Amino acid sequence: MVLSKKQKYVFLTFCLLPTFIVFCIFTVYPMIGGLYYSFFDWSGTSSVKEFIGLGNYQKLLSDSVIPKAIVNDYIFVFVKVFGIMILALFFAVALTQLRLKEAPFYRIVFFFPNIMSVVVIGILWQFIYDPNIGIVNGILRTMGLEEWTRPWLGDMTWALPSIAVPAIWAGIGLFMLLLMGGITDIPKNLYEAAEIDGASEWQQFWRITVPLIWPQIKTSIIYIVITSLNGSFVLVQVMTAGGPGIATEVLGSYLYQKAFEDFKFGYGAAIGVLILVASLLTVIVLQFLLKKEKVEY
Repeated sequence: MVLSKKQKYVFLTFCLLPTFIVFCIFTVYPMIGGLYYSFFDWSGTSSVKEFIGLGNYQKLLSDSVIPKAIVNDYIFVFVKVFGIMILALFFAVALTQLRLKEAPFYRIVFFFPNIMSVVVIGILWQFIYDPNIGIVNGILRTMGLEEWTRPWLGDMTWALPSIAVPAIWAGIGLFMLLLMGGITDIPKNLYEAAEIDGASEWQQFWRITVPLIWPQIKTSIIYIVITSLNGSFVLVQVMTAGGPGIATEVLGSYLYQKAFEDFKFGYGAAIGVLILVASLLTVIVLQFLLKKEKVEY
């Protein structure tokens, strides 16, 4: 049976409509609602809302926590992108090029953190960092490095890097599999030809592997950035709640504090709009910086 052009469009519309409706309900509507509430002074529980126009946005400009939260967000993004991409790329190349018999087992091991709840990961690493019974300080004491032990999540300097470690650990597996998919699609004869020409493994990696899996690398980087700016607050909230002081405060955790602890829902909505704008601008800049001509083989 051959469908006409009109019937094809009707069929595609029928298939996409349920997804589009769900997207509108759970993404578009909350975004519009957040923008709407950001123009009000509202507790989130009262039936009384006072329209204050751009008042919440003016408050953002004078809030001393906001600059610190933005800096922490982008430090978190920078560390996660480099940490995850370097390790994911290393393991992806190792498991595809070395042809290890245990490769399927290692895939499961590395991917396992991705199926764990972020809350569970946060609680697990709280125990790991515990100054008294934690594994980190325990290993340092065993090695005779007592002076290196510290309350990791309570230290103003080390709290944010300490949260970044489980974030990287939990993210390696997914992107490793994505990169492995790209590497396995590269024809073997390209590596064989390069080897005959005298190219080292390092040169093969930079001249063949990286250019041919660049679309996967670019997608991974953008995905990490978006999920970090919009979702890192969960790990922060579980492990430190933004503390000590505001050392680990990010925009998401500050939004949670203002909206659901201080009952300043309108101000929290304005912070949410700020997160959205920051995410959009960052992705636009990344799209420009990571733009590269597609390499074909």
